[in-house]
Amino acid sequence: MAGKYFDEFTVGDVFHHQPGRTVTETDNLLFTTMTMNPQPLHLDTEFSKNAEFGQRLVNSIFTLGLAVGLSVGDTTLGTTVGNLGFERVEFPKPVFIGDTITVETEVLEKRESKSRPQWGIVMFEHRATNQRGETVMRCKRAAMMRRNSEK
Repeated sequence: MAGKYFDEFTVGDVFHHQPGRTVTETDNLLFTTMTMNPQPLHLDTEFSKNAEFGQRLVNSIFTLGLAVGLSVGDTTLGTTVGNLGFERVEFPKPVFIGDTITVETEVLEKRESKSRPQWGIVMFEHRATNQRGETVMRCKRAAMMRRNSEK
């Protein structure tokens, strides 16, 4: 498995995920319509021209999903049991169509599961940046991880 087991994580580990991904108009359009979000800031070019940023904004929930997805290969691919929750999800800068997003992940804490000793809980912080080096998303995510002894 490409992902790491609970036992392989160390608090303070930082992963710089490759590759990044350029957000396309199709990404934004499909995600926004599939999630039933009629917000014209995501869908309507003319409306968005007169809004605060002068162009369409990429759906922030897509940005969150993309950031977590870009982290999977280095951290949880095949080794996670599931997500337990997200906290402190922030979008300090907007994402626009054509932006290229890169992600890094830091291991903030880890602990053995009290209710399921065969697993452990890892708290990650994901940080997404655009091609200008601006942070566009950060969040903390708790994941239930398999232990190495499960192999």
